[in-house]
Amino acid sequence: QVQLVESGGGLVQAGGSLRLSCAASGRTFSSYYGWFRQVPGKEREFVAHINWSGGSTRYADSVKGRFTISRDNAKNTVYLQMNSLKPEDTAVYYCAVGGVRSIRQNDYDYWGQGTQVTVSS
Repeated sequence: QVQLVESGGGLVQAGGSLRLSCAASGRTFSSYYGWFRQVPGKEREFVAHINWSGGSTRYADSVKGRFTISRDNAKNTVYLQMNSLKPEDTAVYYCAVGGVRSIRQNDYDYWGQGTQVTVSS
């Protein structure tokens, strides 16, 4: 069983930065981590994912060049560094773990509880 706990969300002004963390317990080695986000009334959307070694990443077009996903396997933690934040980045951010490289939420097996990110204009 895998448990994920996100942290680092909060309120920030447009143009600011936040770093989200996702601490995992359980067998996550060789798994893919993904970050997704969701706003009320909309489907959860893919943000970024990273493979087990950290050598392969993918980003949604909406965050490319502004967000960076990374992982520290020694700490069983994945990060999402978010720079140049925009009001449209406001959402609940979730991390997830799965066994395949995917942008689809259904391909991820375990999810955290989410952390709120609010970007004011």
